[in-house]
Amino acid sequence: MDYKYISQLLERYWNAETTLEEEEILKAFFRQDNVPADLLRYKALFSYQAQEVEDDRLGANFDEKMMSMICEPETVKAKIITFQQKLKPLFKAAAIVAIMLTLGNAAQVSFKSNTTPAPTAGTPALQHGQSVAISDSAAVDTMHQSCIDVPQQPTPSLIK
Repeated sequence: MDYKYISQLLERYWNAETTLEEEEILKAFFRQDNVPADLLRYKALFSYQAQEVEDDRLGANFDEKMMSMICEPETVKAKIITFQQKLKPLFKAAAIVAIMLTLGNAAQVSFKSNTTPAPTAGTPALQHGQSVAISDSAAVDTMHQSCIDVPQQPTPSLIK
């Protein structure tokens, strides 16, 4: 039998000049049982390609095998969350709000203490820029007008 056509196809196959149909002819030829002795060395290559295509298909039990490897039964433990744990974020938020309000009130008090004090009954209000000495003398003047004796001289001590 003349295998000249198969030899030409092999030569074109090694030069990467064959079409898909010609490669299928080569595969079909080398799947046969009676292959000439000089071409027998190429049989493993083309029969391997034929087997490889068949082996690429997944079996019917592939999903079962994968699920058996992945899904190992694990016991699921329920986590008990107490009422305090549920409210913990609320407590944290309330603490932050309380801290912010406390700091805000402290800042307001410190700013108010830098301003002039509110006048008490019987003392005139200080104007901006007046000194303390003027306000003290104003307090003494109001005491004189209300007929209260202001001690001018210290009283002598009783013990001699």
